Amino acid sequence: MLRGDPTRDSLTRGGRLVIAGMIALVSWGLGHADALDGVLEVRSAFVNVDKGVFLLHARIEYPNGPAIRGALRDGQTLTFELDARVDRDRRFWFSAGIVDLTLRRELSYHAVSQRYVVRDIRSGDQESFATLDEALAYLGRVDAWPILVEPQLDNGNYTISVRAGVRRGRLPASLRAILFWTNDWARVSEWYTWVLPV
Repeated sequence: MLRGDPTRDSLTRGGRLVIAGMIALVSWGLGHADALDGVLEVRSAFVNVDKGVFLLHARIEYPNGPAIRGALRDGQTLTFELDARVDRDRRFWFSAGIVDLTLRRELSYHAVSQRYVVRDIRSGDQESFATLDEALAYLGRVDAWPILVEPQLDNGNYTISVRAGVRRGRLPASLRAILFWTNDWARVSEWYTWVLPV
């Protein structure tokens, strides 16, 4: 009985392993697509004025579930954003945008310390938490974020709108090359809007 070329057989086996690995990674990427299922909502928001600075306070509920936990443990970083917008109402025309700001923070899981780390992208400040629930509760509380100063306002009616969002941030280098073509996770809440008392 004749045997095939051992070099060709090993390449065929290697090719099958590569294809099986790629299928597994694609399934992994698609299986994590539901990681953002669940509630994403701005529960409450208001501003107070301190020495001429308008400070935003908000409470947000972010999605939480097994898939998001798995994604973080697999090395993905998630970006949490809070958009704040202040518009001046105009009677016979579109509203005029006065302020348009975004607060961005990243959430990652450090396998060595087994802690969830929240990092403010702008300042670089970090906080770490023992559980994902604690990290999401921290992300869901925004207190005294300066969004506006009194000289930016004149007589008129103003509205403030706040919207929360979450999306996939940085991927581990080992996955970046393979999953570059998949859609990024991205979800945003409805706008939470109220009239600014001036």
